[in-house]
Amino acid sequence: MIPLWQGSCNQWDCDEMGHMNVRVYVEKQLEGMTALAYAAGMPNAFRLETPSTILPIDQHIRFVREVLPGKPISMRGCVLEIGEDKAVIYQELRHSDGGLAASFRTRIVHIDTAEGTAFPWSRRVLEKLEAMRGETPAEALPRSFDPDQPGLPLSEITLDRVKAVGAPLIGMGAVPPQHCGVNGWMQPYWVIGRISDSVPNLLHDWRNRVGQTSGGRRMGAAVLEYRLRYHHHPKAGDLFAAYTSLGKVQGKTHALVHWFMDPVTGGPWATCEAVAISLDLDARKAVEAPPEMLAELERIAPRGLTI
Repeated sequence: MIPLWQGSCNQWDCDEMGHMNVRVYVEKQLEGMTALAYAAGMPNAFRLETPSTILPIDQHIRFVREVLPGKPISMRGCVLEIGEDKAVIYQELRHSDGGLAASFRTRIVHIDTAEGTAFPWSRRVLEKLEAMRGETPAEALPRSFDPDQPGLPLSEITLDRVKAVGAPLIGMGAVPPQHCGVNGWMQPYWVIGRISDSVPNLLHDWRNRVGQTSGGRRMGAAVLEYRLRYHHHPKAGDLFAAYTSLGKVQGKTHALVHWFMDPVTGGPWATCEAVAISLDLDARKAVEAPPEMLAELERIAPRGLTI
């Protein structure tokens, strides 16, 4: 693996749970991906007016150990798979003691920025990608998802499906210019960020009730794994609407499926599934939600959506 990024967690990188927010993880992942592009012989991939760039289209994230304010962290990465115009890259964030904080397995595509269409890597880039081949460490392998499993076809990800399931609207808004990159598309970390910002509309009161049924604990949540599929790339001024459905429940974990939709066309910007735990904010330990609370969660976020 090669070094890709090094820094620390600031207080303003953290959310109401007291640890680094998911948006900031993906923001640092994108910085690391930029460094990897340099190493692959594509130094202009994220510059203004670049003729080509790389975009994430499918991403698995595993959160292993909390990142708290003031803690130093660093990133390394390698290439797992190489195709004609796509590749799968691996990146990991580690604490200063070497402990794994988070891992990212991202399928990327090489595109023409003018047309937005995929085209093959050059021979020179292919050689550099081959030189960075590596493997995912066993401790970072996916646990809740098969990242290679095909998702729903675009034709089945519609607002009509949302309405049929009865999935609640948890957030909506418009993409501001400052959330877009040099090519005018919404940055991937703002997709996960806006979804994360919307979740309290669904779970704030529910988490408080879980705390009350668990001895009056002060409750929050922590996401353990994500899988995200990026279908289209919104630009400044585009609208979005986020809807949520309950996924699988196992032990102390529950999964939520989020559809990040274009309310104008009725199609998807992105879809994702997050596996999370209810977290005792004082003990920093997982709390298993009682069966009646899980039944309530299914009532407020009916099952039926997948990615």
